[in-house]
Amino acid sequence: MSLPAPFHCAIFDMDGTVLDSMPVWDTLGEDYLRSLGRPVPPGLRGVLAPLSMQQTASYLMDRCGVPGPAERIIDEINALVADFYRNAAPAKPGAAELLSCLRARGVRLALATATDRPLAEAALRRTGLLPYFSCLLTCSEVGAGKDRPDIYFAALAALSAKREETLVFEDAVHAIETAKAAGFAVAAVRDASMEAQAPRIRALADLYLDALSDFPLR
Repeated sequence: MSLPAPFHCAIFDMDGTVLDSMPVWDTLGEDYLRSLGRPVPPGLRGVLAPLSMQQTASYLMDRCGVPGPAERIIDEINALVADFYRNAAPAKPGAAELLSCLRARGVRLALATATDRPLAEAALRRTGLLPYFSCLLTCSEVGAGKDRPDIYFAALAALSAKREETLVFEDAVHAIETAKAAGFAVAAVRDASMEAQAPRIRALADLYLDALSDFPLR
């Protein structure tokens, strides 16, 4: 698939795509289990990567023996990263400029994130990115992680958009795989957390961006 030309709508991921925030997530599941004095199972980082917060809580209860309820686990995980989102998570270079240019050209923008709404809104508001988006959707609210395409279709509905006129911006290989399998064109944004998967990402994506400023505005 080639890029929609022209495209009228875009769905942006947040962490690793418009915010340089993936480092805080890379070891979060491990850090959380260690804070409870529980062992960390091998491969936990990869298992949790595509999951929503609700799915993560369910996994930690079912597979790691963390006592519920899920809402308490989610609150405790969010508390570990709250200060970072509210006070430190930076926008990626070129994010504001690209979003501004797209909006000026009439492109409708949605943000689709696995991060829960209060933290996402806090970081986007502080960095000045929130006003560019017509809507913000979270995996928890949609009820599925990015191992399923639900959030992309929910964004289409919120934008009153057609899939063939919409471009998805993502950095994570599992999300790119999901969006591509659902028939979306995808612009992949390089992030250091996904460096090991870069060959797979390049092969999947319709466009690979080393930086957001590399997007070919035309």
